[in-house]
Amino acid sequence: MNNSLRKSVPVLLAAFITLAGCSQPADEVVELKHYPITTLEGLLTQTGDLDSDVTSDGNGSLRITATEPSTIRLYETGDVDVENARLIYRAKIRTEGVEGKVYLEMWCQFTGKGEFFSRDLGSPVSGSVDWSTEETLFFLQKGENPDNVKLNLVIEGKGTVWIDDIRLYKGPLP
Repeated sequence: MNNSLRKSVPVLLAAFITLAGCSQPADEVVELKHYPITTLEGLLTQTGDLDSDVTSDGNGSLRITATEPSTIRLYETGDVDVENARLIYRAKIRTEGVEGKVYLEMWCQFTGKGEFFSRDLGSPVSGSVDWSTEETLFFLQKGENPDNVKLNLVIEGKGTVWIDDIRLYKGPLP
């Protein structure tokens, strides 16, 4: 290896490492919000109890005993400043004796256009199921930036439902 090449290799290597560390891959999924349910503070619908014994992450969960169909309003994010991306609402759900379906629901609110929703109807939970990761997606095109995102839990029936480790992610469009 000649002298000038030997001197330029460390410089090129340092530049590559710097560039690689500063850029994020276009297909990277990024967490926007995390609601671990350690308290009931911040929950929009004050239905249910904090359960510190039954939890997916060891920090507590929200336990709801439904006697009729219900939509539990969990959180609103406010402006998340996202467009041309896929919003992913993911949470851990556990059920006991559920008669009917349980699924996640996400509403995106746009100024001057209204609200639009996405529901996880492809894989609803029913019966008695240990912790499972559920998610619903919302596809945002270029120029579509929601002013607010509402995260709900829908219980179409009755039974006991736990929800925990609620997260909102941004990912690339498929």
